[in-house]
Amino acid sequence: MIQNHLREYRKLNNYSQEYLADQVNVSRQTIISIEKGKFNPSLSLSFKFANIFGVAIEELFQYEEDNNE
Repeated sequence: MIQNHLREYRKLNNYSQEYLADQVNVSRQTIISIEKGKFNPSLSLSFKFANIFGVAIEELFQYEEDNNE
């Protein structure tokens, strides 16, 4: 399972979902889906987010093993 902190970083930087979507060329709905954990971004999209926030990808997206499997 991938845990993401996109919403926290977006709010910390006072970015709207629309603004962030425009910066990475995706729809606002894509940002919503990522923030809700319904969609995992591609590696290239993850790099774009990391560059915008000036952090490592691992700060935004963290893999956690699902022990229920």
